Amino acid sequence: MRKRILMTSACLLTLSLMCACGKTASASDVSVSETSVSEEASVEVSDGIKEAIEAETSSVDTTPAGEVEAGAERVADATISELIPGKYIKLQLRESGTIEKITYTSKDYFGDGSDVEKDAYVYLPYGYDESKQYNVLYLMHGIGGDEAEWEMTGSSSRVKCIMDNLIYNGDIEPFIVVTPNGRSAKNHAKNGSDFNSFYCFGQELRNDLIPYIESHYSTYAEYDENGYDLSATRTHRAMAGLSMGGMQTINIGIGESLDLFSYFGAFSAAPTSNTASITAKTINESDYTIDYFYNICGKSDGTALASHTAAAKTICSLTDKLTDGENFMWQEVKGAHDFNVWYLGFYNFAQLAFK
Repeated sequence: MRKRILMTSACLLTLSLMCACGKTASASDVSVSETSVSEEASVEVSDGIKEAIEAETSSVDTTPAGEVEAGAERVADATISELIPGKYIKLQLRESGTIEKITYTSKDYFGDGSDVEKDAYVYLPYGYDESKQYNVLYLMHGIGGDEAEWEMTGSSSRVKCIMDNLIYNGDIEPFIVVTPNGRSAKNHAKNGSDFNSFYCFGQELRNDLIPYIESHYSTYAEYDENGYDLSATRTHRAMAGLSMGGMQTINIGIGESLDLFSYFGAFSAAPTSNTASITAKTINESDYTIDYFYNICGKSDGTALASHTAAAKTICSLTDKLTDGENFMWQEVKGAHDFNVWYLGFYNFAQLAFK
């Protein structure tokens, strides 16, 4: 019998979804009871969910602020701020990175385990050289989007402009950015999939996506299709995301994959994000350290501010592995549940990752 969970608002995106992939509940799972939710569990689309989706898909001006002038002076003056300076969102024509669309084979981890073809976009920095090694950021979308929600699909992409200009000015070392589809299900279209499939993405990351990236691009991993140590290069991987992708960063990135990642960025993390006490317990029980855990949320975000606050704001008091100002940051800025906050989050996190 299907167990249906009726949600009355976005903040009641039921906590029992963490068991939706058919796994046994553990200390890092958030559940309403000791019983796991079956794979057939489904979620009603409430008005709160619809509002969150509309907020994510509302229009935002992604037009680059002009073009970088040829021969423009290189000045590394990016800082963690509450506003992206104009020069970092200009279209970089002189030293421009590239974006590729990839297709890789995964599985329907939410369903029957059958093979699924998934798409993702990959940003390669200007001068990408296969003889070099690059760090990789996996950048996740929200409940209303897919691999294209960050609009990292063409030359005018704001993510690409930010990366190109941070690299051009010498603020960061070049790294690769990957924007996958965070639904691990056969039906992973943004308008047709079960929201519970977001909670199975950790298996896809570990088994399919990361191995694909590391076998096709020049990363720090010593990839061998017969098996290789993912944890040996964890400090060269980062995970970040907006809304539902922020939840995945906390629940899956930290909660399940500390052996894979060392840098984390949560932007307006969704209401089903693990609470600070649960995440701290996972961190305390792990042998791995965290190089940086960055958080940002809009002060007027009626969808995520309360839950994201509960998920991260006080976590430094619960673990000695995170210290505010050293490897942790909580940032509240003017704004709501929208891309104005999320692009700022990306700009700030890009400066913190892989330092």
